[in-house]
Amino acid sequence: MLKLNHVSMTFNPGTVNEKKALNDVSLHMAPGDFATIVGSNGAGKSTLFGAIAGSFWPDEGEVILDGRDITFEPEHRRSNVLGRLFQDPMRGTAPHMTIEENLALAYLRASKARNAYFSRVTKQDKADFREKLALLDMGLEDRMTQPVGLLSGGQRQALTLLMATLVTPKLLLLDEHTAALDPATAEKVLALTRDIVAERQITCLMITHNMKDALGLGNRTLMMDSGRIVLDVSGDERAGMTVDDLLARFAANAGKALDNDRILLSEMG
Repeated sequence: MLKLNHVSMTFNPGTVNEKKALNDVSLHMAPGDFATIVGSNGAGKSTLFGAIAGSFWPDEGEVILDGRDITFEPEHRRSNVLGRLFQDPMRGTAPHMTIEENLALAYLRASKARNAYFSRVTKQDKADFREKLALLDMGLEDRMTQPVGLLSGGQRQALTLLMATLVTPKLLLLDEHTAALDPATAEKVLALTRDIVAERQITCLMITHNMKDALGLGNRTLMMDSGRIVLDVSGDERAGMTVDDLLARFAANAGKALDNDRILLSEMG
């Protein structure tokens, strides 16, 4: 479903702020793969997502999604087939528009119909929105005419997850989408994520700082350092790994211990 072939990206080349953010990254994901990504700040995780989503064009390499080369395709065109959530619950929704209006925008944006932007949602569409909101178990189905800006962070992130998957995307990118939430709400949003991805068999990449989540969610774990993927484990090898095993493998492959306090503290939680 996704192929990154030798992707590299350098920001501010030739200046004192030059940064090699991605260094010859290759990654192949089969349809339905759910991979978690761990790495220190500056390891290249969010830059990897930017290359896939079209936030910038890489200096080298190619990005192929479902057999189509999208390396130089505009970001707005990729958004028709690609869902993305950010750490900040404020991103991904229009706060002054109602829940129903936000869902309508998400639905029409990803619609396959021609001139979808100029279409209107039907009564049946609205009924479907209400049904899907009820599955979130947050009471949002009874607040469809309220502005999204009135929602809590957890409610808003759950809504954004629903919007990103309302029309099943070919790829879902989750950039620490529970990091800004309290532990109980984060766990609920993670459970929703797990259920939606599994039910729709969505190919998914999820950045996390939580080592237990990195091993417990999905079927594959990647670790990044200095713009490279230094570890990629799955299957029986991953099933038998502990957090300590993962840290030891990272140290062996990266040539140094993981030094991110936030990640290491998550191991103790």
